Amino acid sequence: MAVVIDDEMIDYVGILAKLSLNEEERERAKHDMTEMLDYIDKLSELDTDNVEPMSHLSESVNVFREDVITNPDYHEETLSNAPERNEDYLVVPKTI
Repeated sequence: MAVVIDDEMIDYVGILAKLSLNEEERERAKHDMTEMLDYIDKLSELDTDNVEPMSHLSESVNVFREDVITNPDYHEETLSNAPERNEDYLVVPKTI
């Protein structure tokens, strides 16, 4: 099933994508979209009768690691450079 990419299709996709294409860009988009659809058609020729459907590319499910802190706490060192502080917080000018 060959889909023909014409100017009307490019205009429609341009509207959906909020694109404003000049003539050169329209021709390039037509060419690119035609190549993509041809590739999809080529993929549909593959024999997938004995291929089990899958939802993920790997069999790993919920692989978690321990949440270990690897960087040191520079909290006090950082606050020591502040021109003004209130307990554990920096004091900055009010911005509206």
